Amino acid sequence: MVTRYDPFRDIDRLAEQMLGSARNAATMPMDLYRSGDHYVMHFDLPGIDPGSLDVSVKDRTLTVRGQRTGRSEDVEWLSRERPIGTYVRQLNLGAGLQLDHIEASYADGVLTLSVPVAEEAKPRRIEVSRPSTARVIEAGPSGATTT
Repeated sequence: MVTRYDPFRDIDRLAEQMLGSARNAATMPMDLYRSGDHYVMHFDLPGIDPGSLDVSVKDRTLTVRGQRTGRSEDVEWLSRERPIGTYVRQLNLGAGLQLDHIEASYADGVLTLSVPVAEEAKPRRIEVSRPSTARVIEAGPSGATTT
């Protein structure tokens, strides 16, 4: 078996013992785009238990929370690089969204949220009207205009 030399292994092990899994609090990468009348978000959450996923909105703040647990067996770790613990991400949502119609799905380690745009925030075309009778403005002999 090949062993990789890591001069910081002992420091990492000591930090893990002192700080626990808080040191491994992982990020939650996200993609966001608009597709028609919906904003779509994809969060990478590999290894998250779908039962631990919690998506909520309060005061226009979207909170996504999930839990990844480690092995509960008594084992001797040779390498432990996959972070465990709670993943949390909060986003402030602007006006013009239908927050009561958010749809969520979780497949293949990706949480997908679809947030519809509110009717009042959708772009509208405003018709410009023209008068049906044209008025002619002519300059009189003294320079005054008449209609």
